[in-house]
Amino acid sequence: MTASTPEAPFIDRTNAPKQMQPLTVLKPAKQTAPVLYASPHSGNQYPVDFVANANLDPLSLRRSEDAFVHELYDSCIQYGSPLLHANFPRAYVDANREPYELDPNMFSGPLPSYVNVDSLRAQAGLGTIARIVTNGADIYREKLSFTEVHQRIDGLYHPYHATLRHLIETTRTQFGACLLIDCHSMPSRVEATSAKGRIPDIILGDRFGTSCAEWVSDFAQVILEDQGFSVMRNRPYAGGFTTDHYGNPAQRVHALQIELNRALYMDEETITRLNAFNDIKNRLEGFIQRLNTLDPEDL
Repeated sequence: MTASTPEAPFIDRTNAPKQMQPLTVLKPAKQTAPVLYASPHSGNQYPVDFVANANLDPLSLRRSEDAFVHELYDSCIQYGSPLLHANFPRAYVDANREPYELDPNMFSGPLPSYVNVDSLRAQAGLGTIARIVTNGADIYREKLSFTEVHQRIDGLYHPYHATLRHLIETTRTQFGACLLIDCHSMPSRVEATSAKGRIPDIILGDRFGTSCAEWVSDFAQVILEDQGFSVMRNRPYAGGFTTDHYGNPAQRVHALQIELNRALYMDEETITRLNAFNDIKNRLEGFIQRLNTLDPEDL
């Protein structure tokens, strides 16, 4: 596959206001399906001061992005589902973490007692405020103050989750049940291979059956395979904070994470769309169309 016409890997936002809009919600004229879609990691509005003070160039900062993922799923509004996506980048605030999952070594002073400093994700440099991008490169030149980080979390993370909770509750109120599809992409060098020794196109994560009824995950897998995708389950991506926190099948809220192999639709070095982008988008539209026929009574 060849890359499409190159686009700027980073949009210069020198004149952008300091306070970005934290999120976007795309809604159908009327919600007709008990399914909603969310993309917490495809945001690409990088604050100017963050870029200026980073240890990395703008393109390197984007290594953690699930670039273009919300675009791949935005056809969901044609089939009666809303789409929520973060505008802020994962390298700045990670919405798929606990609200205060932080590495104490990143900070110039002590952290409040409510901060989770023991998280394996935070210790690996991938907490709510990441220390590194996906390829392991350090983001910051200097240590951070907790005051600054608290402002980020308060202004971006909390509005995202308040909106997500609202969408889940309004969906469950309207239909009696809700299925949340948490949309992500994964590096093509992921350490996972199928029985045939191939890296899968998609990994579905349902926290090993705890965040989503198994039959729903089975149904999603069948549809995706019918669209020509190779699919694996839960390894190495079983789902993150979103699926774990919101998925509760006993309360008729199901949460299923989808990790899409980036090499299918984008050049991972230049972060540009491949010519195959539209084909992948169309195949995902076919998936959405069938998934949205789920009877809420069955959920």
